Amino acid sequence: LGDLLASLSIALDKPFRVGDFLVLGEEKGTVEQIGIKSTRLRSTTGEQIVMANGELLKSRLRNYGLLPERRAELALRIAYETPRKQVAEIPAIIEAAIRAQPKVRFERAHLARLGDYAFIYEAVYHVHDRDLAVFMDAQQQILLRLLEELALRDIGIVYPTSRAVSASPPKAG
Repeated sequence: LGDLLASLSIALDKPFRVGDFLVLGEEKGTVEQIGIKSTRLRSTTGEQIVMANGELLKSRLRNYGLLPERRAELALRIAYETPRKQVAEIPAIIEAAIRAQPKVRFERAHLARLGDYAFIYEAVYHVHDRDLAVFMDAQQQILLRLLEELALRDIGIVYPTSRAVSASPPKAG
């Protein structure tokens, strides 16, 4: 009876519909069918997930199918050895890479902070499509263009490293 009432609630409230991509705790997938007792999702790895409607409505549900756009945050770590003039140019390089993509809206790009081992830049942009594949294609093109532009300017992207400095013990005198 609980699942029947839950299916009625789903039909009236419409928290999701067939084709929407849902995330419920550890489970995620595209809604394939909404039944009286259960809802069927197709996971990103291909298996079918069957969830009781009552349990579905008790869970915190994230519906990515209702997104008007997808927001992305980009973090970029640039070597401290980079000349200061180039350090100042990097936000414009990031902006140009983002603006070059169709269906993408640039929001911001800044030198955000001085990290332990690199200058840390942050950028935010929005992809005007809810489809994950379109989002990933745009993100890939932005990253590839950034890699190309930074390489042309001989600007290095860094990864966490540490340097060990060893000193010889003082000689006994």
